Amino acid sequence: MTSPCAPRIPPILYGTAWKKHDTERLVATALRVGFRGIDTACQPKHYNEPGVGAGLAACLGEQLRREDLYLQTKFTSVSGQDPERIPYDPAATLTQQVGQSFEVSLRNLRTDYLDSMVLHSPLPSAKQTLEVWRAMESLVDSGGVRHLGISNCYQLRQLETLWESARIKPTILQNRFYADTRYDHDIRTYCRRQHITYQSFWTLTANPQILSHRTVTALAQRYERTAAQVLFRYLTQVGVVPLTGTRSQAHMREDLEIFEFELTAAERDAMSSIF
Repeated sequence: MTSPCAPRIPPILYGTAWKKHDTERLVATALRVGFRGIDTACQPKHYNEPGVGAGLAACLGEQLRREDLYLQTKFTSVSGQDPERIPYDPAATLTQQVGQSFEVSLRNLRTDYLDSMVLHSPLPSAKQTLEVWRAMESLVDSGGVRHLGISNCYQLRQLETLWESARIKPTILQNRFYADTRYDHDIRTYCRRQHITYQSFWTLTANPQILSHRTVTALAQRYERTAAQVLFRYLTQVGVVPLTGTRSQAHMREDLEIFEFELTAAERDAMSSIF
């Protein structure tokens, strides 16, 4: 079995869901502001992957090389696709669908390799999930993908089963970060143990009660930062890689400025107590 090796993921990623025709412009803006990690998916329903590729192409060569970037996309099963815009043959086998999706992503993103390929969500059965995973493992074997991950996996046993069955272990888990799942406490503990990088999405939108909590607002005042910056900084300091999907260049800059300050251990403990 392949030993886990944590990918070199930037500490904050730019997420490209729901950007539609603004995708190219926003990706290029994010890169020029300083983002070096981009998250997307081969799923036209929610992502414009060709737009991501165009945004990347607009910036490469501007003192920016492909190897300076962390580029992550996803394989989305038929159930998660728009029936009118499935980017692969829905009648093909799962293994073939993964290969076709991978090739489409390479063309869309104008690259010859992916830093990470993420299974967008577990399939209805563990057998189907493992069939897809085996196909993804073959892409690592051929050198087209460097790391594998899974998203929208909220049952610890599902993640454990995948880990135990996988030849190439998952090194990324990307989940919604919100109260309904108790902020994935048990899953994040397991991720730390198995050297899986936990990526959070819906981090700000789903947590207005956290952003307005007196602990967060007090820290924001102390550091002369926004509540969003305090939350993002806390997460990066406890090993979480947050995604931000802001359309605002000013907010992009603020998101990257979180590394200009650091919460103390006591402040991190105070933050942890509110989750």
